[in-house]
This record gives sequence, C-alpha cells and structure tokens, in this order.
Amino acid sequence: MSLIKSISGIRGTIGGKAGEGLNPLDTVKFVSAYATYIKSNKTDNSNAIVVGRDARISGKMMEQLVIGTLMGMGFDVVNIGLATTPTTELAVAMEGAAGGIILTASHNPRQWNALKLLDSNGEFLSAKAGEEILTIAEKEDFHYAEVDQLGKVTEKDYTDKHIQAVLELALVDVEAIKAADFEVSIDCVNSVGGIVIPKLLKALGVRKVNELYCTPDGNFPHNPEPLPEHLQDIANMMKTTSSDVGFVVDPDVDRLAIICENGDMFGEEYTLVAVADYILSHTKGNTVSNLSSSRALRDVTHKHGCEYYAAAVGEVNVTTKMKEVGAVIGGEGNGGVIYPASHYGRDSLVGIALFLTHLANEKKTVSELRAGYPQYYMGKQKVELTPNIDVDKLLEAVKEKYSQYEITDIDGVKIDFPDKWVHLRKSNTEPIIRVYSEAHTQEEAMQIGGEVMNVIKELAR
Repeated sequence: MSLIKSISGIRGTIGGKAGEGLNPLDTVKFVSAYATYIKSNKTDNSNAIVVGRDARISGKMMEQLVIGTLMGMGFDVVNIGLATTPTTELAVAMEGAAGGIILTASHNPRQWNALKLLDSNGEFLSAKAGEEILTIAEKEDFHYAEVDQLGKVTEKDYTDKHIQAVLELALVDVEAIKAADFEVSIDCVNSVGGIVIPKLLKALGVRKVNELYCTPDGNFPHNPEPLPEHLQDIANMMKTTSSDVGFVVDPDVDRLAIICENGDMFGEEYTLVAVADYILSHTKGNTVSNLSSSRALRDVTHKHGCEYYAAAVGEVNVTTKMKEVGAVIGGEGNGGVIYPASHYGRDSLVGIALFLTHLANEKKTVSELRAGYPQYYMGKQKVELTPNIDVDKLLEAVKEKYSQYEITDIDGVKIDFPDKWVHLRKSNTEPIIRVYSEAHTQEEAMQIGGEVMNVIKELAR
C-alpha cells in the first residue's frame, strides 16, 4: 500500500491500514485539513467547495467521504459528479466557489486515487499552501461545524458548460472543422473522457467518431498513461478505419496524445508544439513549458518571432511562470495544453478543439503536419546512488563540470548543449537522480544522457 503526501495533493492506493493507503480515515483527515486552510484564508463570502471525480472504481466511495467531511466542516458542496479535471477547474471559477477538490489519480492504475486541491481561481494550490495543509493535517487541529451550521449539497452537471466555453474561444473555428469533414477515433480509457469527448467532437462538427473504451466504469483496459506502448489498440483502429486523426486522453482528461492517420504516434511532446504553432500564428506572445519538455516548443516559438521561457517541473510552476511572462500558450510535454484564454489548467478539450482547427486550416494529414516540426527524440534514465551521497552537492559539482554550457538550475540542473540537452532531477523519495535527455536521434539522446550519468558516477566516488 502507498500513500504519497505532497504539496500538490494526496495520492495513494485504496485499502490497507490507516496511514498506509488512501483509506477513509486518511481521506477525512486531509479533506478536513484542506477545509481548515480554505476557511482561514478566504477573502470573500463564498462558502462553497466544488467536488468532481473521474470514473475510477473507488470514486463513488471517495466522493461520499469528501462531501460528508466538507459538510461537517460547514461548507456547502457543489457536486458535479463525473467530470474532468479541467471541467472541475472551470466550475470553481464559474460558481465563484472558495475552492475545489478533484478525485482522480490521473494516469495512475485503477487501485490508485487522489485528492487534487484547488484554490478559488480553480487552479492548483501554491507550494506554500500545500505545505500549510500538510502541517494542519499532521496536527489534526480541526474544528467541525455545529448541527445548525452543517453544509448543504447541490448537484450540477458542468460538462455542457465546459464544451460551450471551448466552442466560444475565438481561435476555435467550428465552421472550418465542419468543412474539413473529419473522421476521428478516440480512446478514453473507460473514464470521464468517454462522456465528454464524443459530445465535444459532435459539437465541433466532426462527421464521424469511432469510440474505443468510452464506457465510464473505471475498468481501464490498458495502462491509463497515454504512452505509445499502451496505445496499440487505437493505433490498429486507425489502420482499419478511414480516420483522419486519433485522440487519447488519460482518466481525468488533462493529458492529450494524438495518433496520425496511419497509426503512428504524433508524440505527446508535440501536442503542445502543434497547438502553440497554431496559436502563435494568430496571437504573438511568449510561451512556457517545463525544463523536461521538448526543445521543439522553443524552436517553434522563435520561428514566430516570440520568446520561450522554461519553468520548474509541475503544473503550478508552469502556470506561475506563464502569468509572470504573460504567455499566450504553455504547458507540459506530457500532452498538457494550458491556454490562458480559457483558463490556467491543462485541458484536453481545449487541445482537441485548437488542434482540429489547426489541422483544418493547414489542409494536411496529421503525419504531414508532424513532419513539419523540428525532429527530437527523448531519453529517460536514472542513476542510483548510495543513501549517504549528498545529491545537492553532487549536482553542484555537475554544474561546475559543464559550466561552459548554458545551465538552468531552477529545478535540478539542466545543461543545454548547442543541439541537445540533459536535465538532472533528484528524487524526493529515493537516492536516485533522474536523467532526461533530448537530441535529434534516439541514439544521440541516450548517448549524451549516458555520458552525463558516467560523470555523475565518477563524481560520486
């Protein structure tokens, strides 16, 4: 059993002893801590918390625990039921709520669930807020409401409102999509994407939708992380239908993978690159991604005469940087598109609508569109160390070793070589350094990552 407490939320496996998994006792404790934090930091009179969940099997149990705890803390609850992460984020803002809780373990397998915590803007909490909530939970300093002050529950469905908000975006061209007469295949991994993505595609004017795994019952038919090795079923569907494009989402629909018309992977890293290319062709401005995302976004940004900025890994770090530099588009290389004209959160619905508009305007196949972007390949490795190694000191030594190159140290150490890069990040849970690398071929990416790994091992002696 696992229970991971971090500043971004509480994640764990269902079952086991208290403190060893995300069980009822721990769920109540952390929701009580979140409610205590919200109550003491509210700046307006809102007394509502929005609750939404993905379709995983433990969702209904978690929903009842969370809603009951919030009522016990004196908060009114707007329960939007089965809803995507971005839908819940939008609902918080539309309701003028004090905060929100999303019940989803995102791309983790079916035995996992999590509490994703939002502020009154419908955005993930800051690191400082997350730390404060963990402290409150540890002290268990909660004050529950008296019987006459218990909260109430209202049930609402925000799916259609989210779709309508996407349709109203200025750069979503429904008429162009209709005229393109697209056939689209989708894999929604039997979660909430199966509810919203077919409705979105119909609203966008897609001629035909081939649905794969769209029953929202939480029985994931494959590993729910949308990586190439997990997506052979939709790749085969693309080859046996006349689909123009395929879309794959994770269980909470904040990550978007694209499949080419021939069944090839477009590449998760390139979801953001393609959408940014379209946005920048109409709206000049800055872009942001995290340090471990592809250099292709920087290249495309510069092609449009705009500036690219890097952020530390983590959605809240990306959105913070986007606000700081006034970015018009940003996100993460895991297929996460963040479009401020909609909201500051990864949103696959927005990504799909903008990508289809781009595809319709370009009048190319998806594989032709992909071939027009800078070609990069990524390697992911790790260096295992002994527990007594001072990892921070080791990373400083690596910085010194490569000081003749461009170094970024806002999150580990990233070394930018002229035609490739290596990013080193220490694990918070085990004595390892994660090594991400990127170059123009897979072989080069693994090679440069291996070279830096050898340097780390030598310095660690």
